Amino acid sequence: MMKNIGIILELDKGKVKETNFGMITLARAKDTKLFAFVMGADVNEVKTDLEAYGITTIVNVVLSDEKLNNPVVRAKALINAIKTHDICVLFGLSTAKGKDLLPRIAAMADAPLVMDCSRVDLEENIATTSQYSGKTMARIKVNGSLLVFGIKPNAIDPVTSPGSAEIVAYDQSHLVSDGFVVIKAGEADKNAKVSLVEAEVIFAGGRGMKNGENFALLSQCAEKIKAGVAASRVAVDSGWVPYSMQVGQTGEKVNPRVYIAFGLSGSVQHFAGMKTAGMVIAVNTDENAAIMSNSDYYVVADALEILPELTKLL
Repeated sequence: MMKNIGIILELDKGKVKETNFGMITLARAKDTKLFAFVMGADVNEVKTDLEAYGITTIVNVVLSDEKLNNPVVRAKALINAIKTHDICVLFGLSTAKGKDLLPRIAAMADAPLVMDCSRVDLEENIATTSQYSGKTMARIKVNGSLLVFGIKPNAIDPVTSPGSAEIVAYDQSHLVSDGFVVIKAGEADKNAKVSLVEAEVIFAGGRGMKNGENFALLSQCAEKIKAGVAASRVAVDSGWVPYSMQVGQTGEKVNPRVYIAFGLSGSVQHFAGMKTAGMVIAVNTDENAAIMSNSDYYVVADALEILPELTKLL
């Protein structure tokens, strides 16, 4: 029996984020028809990219700019679109936006929800996700007329499957807020860099960076390849960088393809936040540091000497 799979797309400046394509690849299982839900973008601009990965229907959910910023109205609009197109499984990214939107949809639709999934078996309705700070992997079976899954960015390698897609408009401009959430104004973070949760490559600094000024070296190097910049708890607690950059058990949980740790000891708590990285490279003066035994490659050297040279090479 053919399953209608819904995919909530995340966009950046009107373009499809690269992390969506792995999620679409996962959804493209046997006997599935893929519906991409787009909000606040020109669907004609994203059509070619989505067709390359096997999307069959692009649903343009229409809302006014004011209502697009309201998470409650966005969730209501998507639930209506999901019901209209008989969606039985809904995918979204486990990003900051996804963690705000997907639980709202699941609660409103009385649907089971599993976040941070690295795999989903659509035949058995079983999701694989990490538990207990990454110490074990759980396989969670869910049942219901609608199943909601948050997919961990970079968990699945994107694979193309060219086809053709139709565009369907779904006007929800009549929706109003319930009054509990009212957005007065919104402003983009001018200092925002690459999202750590979505970054394919992350440069992380620890105690070995010595001060906040030296983190500028890390940022300059990372910018050469558009990598994310992260930090250990020591660096955050010392006031060198903001909390938003912390990776670890009490910080962000990241899943990059490459994680490069500069002057970072690699405590158990930090490792819990980045242990699913595809490749770990460490730079540390102490060859007995914990990060060395948890890395694929390491360099026994001073991070502050390596960074300028790496920047030149990149």
